[in-house]
Amino acid sequence: MSEERTVQLRRYRIVDGELDAFVAWWRTRLLPAREAFGFRLESALVVPETQEFVWAVSTAGDEAAFRRLDAAWTASPERAAAFEGVPQRVAGMDLRIAVPAA
Repeated sequence: MSEERTVQLRRYRIVDGELDAFVAWWRTRLLPAREAFGFRLESALVVPETQEFVWAVSTAGDEAAFRRLDAAWTASPERAAAFEGVPQRVAGMDLRIAVPAA
């Protein structure tokens, strides 16, 4: 039996000209901090024409468990450290829980 996981699809519109810098920061600072906190990367993609960064992150358990871990992450010193000194590069975002198609 497979482990229940909840996946959140995270879609960001990045400030023009900042996509490469955002991805470099995400890869070296944000992703390692999130993974150490208990999240798992499912996928990550860039859409250069629209300056979008789309990624999916998951946690073990149901949506309530995901939301609890995400709230703890948002308030954590680990998150604060990952964002310290980083300019705002996200112009807009859409965050949704996603479910398997089949």
